[in-house]
Amino acid sequence: MQAALACPDRGAVEWSAPTVGAIARAHGAALRASCALNWEQLAVLRDLERCRTAALGGHRYVCDTCGYTKPMYNSCRNRHCPTCQSIEQRRWLERRQETILPVPYFHLVFTLPSELRPVVAFNRERMFGLLFEAASRTLLLLSRDERHLGATPAVTMVLHTWTRELMFHPHVHAVVSAGGLGTDGQWVASRKAYLFPVKVMAALFRRLFREALLAAIEQGEVQVAAAHERAMRKALFETKWNVYAKAPFGGAAQVFGYLGRYTHRVGISNSRLLYADQHRVTFATKEGRSCTVTPVKFLRRLLLHVLPKRFHKIRHYGLCSSHHVAAGTIDLLREQLGGTLASAERARAELRSVEPALARADATPESWVECMLALTGLDVLRCPRCKEGRLMALPLELEQSSATEDSS
Repeated sequence: MQAALACPDRGAVEWSAPTVGAIARAHGAALRASCALNWEQLAVLRDLERCRTAALGGHRYVCDTCGYTKPMYNSCRNRHCPTCQSIEQRRWLERRQETILPVPYFHLVFTLPSELRPVVAFNRERMFGLLFEAASRTLLLLSRDERHLGATPAVTMVLHTWTRELMFHPHVHAVVSAGGLGTDGQWVASRKAYLFPVKVMAALFRRLFREALLAAIEQGEVQVAAAHERAMRKALFETKWNVYAKAPFGGAAQVFGYLGRYTHRVGISNSRLLYADQHRVTFATKEGRSCTVTPVKFLRRLLLHVLPKRFHKIRHYGLCSSHHVAAGTIDLLREQLGGTLASAERARAELRSVEPALARADATPESWVECMLALTGLDVLRCPRCKEGRLMALPLELEQSSATEDSS
């Protein structure tokens, strides 16, 4: 594995650069030998190792003009694989366009204290569910309170479990409309500067989570080791919790940009990998800093963030819930707020200026080739040698599965 800090000519089909898949293939066996992994982690590691290799099959692409040949292998499509999430991210965004209201949106982050992380790690699925429940109830209870808003907002939440150093840090990002549907069927706008006082949100969030967690422990749904019980109770009853609030988004375009960056993000992207060899992996963190660990430790940190099977990391509440979507509430509100077809087209135009990589195509792409063109501007079926021909897909013979690209 070699580092490639600068991307070469975009016309090239491939270049040498460290990837999560390459690290998994080189050091996955050492990780399995050094520590115990659960079956979900083993499945993810296996998919990372096989992604875009001959093990998953593929096609042989041949230029119809110059005869250039290249094998292309199938993706693993695992939701924890950084290579496979960009296309699904774009398709998800296209499906969500009709649920975005033409109003400002707030960005909130609900985080659990560090003392609770061992309990979360041991009871992942139930604790993640409690985190979603407490955060969503906090927003909906405050929103429906006449002293704060007196309406039901649109809420989308995304679970993240990592820091930039890939340490375990469970928290949910929430995108909340600056207003909601009142009991009289009319739109009620919130304050422009903030949604709710952060201290009020933090106190209510802690109380709701504490009540739900203690009930789950009593019913045997959550197990707490004796060594962690004291720290857990201190976090629940004494520690001050924090809810982070960002400035509101300006409108639908900014919401799209945010959702595109956060919904299908995994612990680390290939673009953050700076260097990788047999002894170390270096990846970017934030503010120009980097982190260097052994390859086995890198993979171990990455697998800390494997979610339980079929667990929904993106959830919708309030006006974004399935009930309101099926009832057409969003469509009615868009008309009430001036969200006509013309305003929707203006939002699309604004989106192109904010997130051009996520909005180069208006229609939902029908194939991975169209998705890659929309996301990167790269036509993957254009011949990299003659620049004129088109690559045609042919069956990939097993004996050629290890063949390398014909040199140009």
